[in-house]
Amino acid sequence: MILGLVLFLGVHLLTTRRELRARFVVSMGEGGYKGFYSLVSLAGLGFVVWGFAHYRSAGMINVWYPPAAFRHITEALMLPAVILVAASYIRGRIYTTLKHPMLAGVKLWAAAHLLANGDLGSIILFGAFLAWAVFDRISLKRRTDAGAPPIPIGGVGNDLIAVVVGIVAYLALGFVFHPVVIGVPVFGA
Repeated sequence: MILGLVLFLGVHLLTTRRELRARFVVSMGEGGYKGFYSLVSLAGLGFVVWGFAHYRSAGMINVWYPPAAFRHITEALMLPAVILVAASYIRGRIYTTLKHPMLAGVKLWAAAHLLANGDLGSIILFGAFLAWAVFDRISLKRRTDAGAPPIPIGGVGNDLIAVVVGIVAYLALGFVFHPVVIGVPVFGA
């Protein structure tokens, strides 16, 4: 899991180092850099998933025991987190207000999961993503470029679409993905 976090978050940190990133693009070409970035990200994500599953099957190490109410708070926080991620691609007023709704969504996702999970692996996993998202947001304030792909920005209609897409994704994650893939039921447990 640690190797996966280093690969996945490391390549994502590369984007914050604009001069170093530019040197990679020059030496590899734009397509080569994007391919490299995608492969390292995918490998890192695979190692994170594999490592966390291995950690869970070997017996989790509890650091603290979150109150049951924190699980409900996590469920509530996940809805806006997923909507924010959707709003980063379906750009409207949410995007223009927050500037970086993807990072806000990742921070909310990670913080919410830190509330509900008191085991060491979860603290490392979600803490690493939270730290990366905070660092990336701070670095964006110092960069001169937008740091995001040029996606057209719409109005309130795009916000409504982002909310609907976010709600559907939230329900799919809660009712299907989390219990089937992660093995932990979200609703009604």
